[in-house]
Amino acid sequence: MNAPLHTLRRHKLRLGVNIDHVATIRNARGGLHPDPVRAALLAAEAGADGITAHLREDRRHITDADLDALVGNISLPLNLEMAATDEMLGIALKHRPHAACIVPERRAERTTEGGLDAAGQHNVLAPIISRLQDAGIRVSLFIAPEARQLEAAARLGAPVVELHTGPYSHAVTEAEVAAEMARLVRAAETGAALGLEMHAGHGLTFDNVGPVAALAQLHELNIGHFLIGEAVFTGLGPAIARMRAAMDESRARGAAADAARA
Repeated sequence: MNAPLHTLRRHKLRLGVNIDHVATIRNARGGLHPDPVRAALLAAEAGADGITAHLREDRRHITDADLDALVGNISLPLNLEMAATDEMLGIALKHRPHAACIVPERRAERTTEGGLDAAGQHNVLAPIISRLQDAGIRVSLFIAPEARQLEAAARLGAPVVELHTGPYSHAVTEAEVAAEMARLVRAAETGAALGLEMHAGHGLTFDNVGPVAALAQLHELNIGHFLIGEAVFTGLGPAIARMRAAMDESRARGAAADAARA
């Protein structure tokens, strides 16, 4: 049985900043500017708790050289998003990032379009997860907020899952938003009950992050594209600081509501 919400300990909600699209802007013209490492250093100054970078098979944004530079120059924990392939496993084992988040990847997609099928890819994922963990790398799986996928992640021994918030973030009507938020609530409760460390991310903005940040079961949000876009108008540091403040304020309101119900 899940614990009542007011009995849950609210951990500090970490913010992982995804810097992929700094590299996207650079690669649109070539050259060295803007530099993803500089973005990572600015993110640390602005209140980020970690840096996320996705090394895709086609290297459309982050490159191997970027990964080398990040490993050598940042002090924040690095979360490497990667496909479940032998090539990416070898790269992760070489660089030993703090964490590796296994994501689905298709060449034609603009961005990660759905969650990993942990339930259907057990035999592919199990040895990769095992080797990453043996190397001391924290493993997470980017999955849809579904009980079947959460249960599969637990069977695979992955200690962390990141809930795909894309459908919630892209919902239009109030009914759609409410339905997707309810899915996230159920998934957060189910995952926590299974002993998983719960993260979330994809498509989160200043306007929609509050209800997600308020979920007591979550330990971390990973946000990137919106922050890089907002940086065009306000600067990267202020955009990250505003997101950090929005998350903290929502977390505090949730804690106050828990105390009132206790």
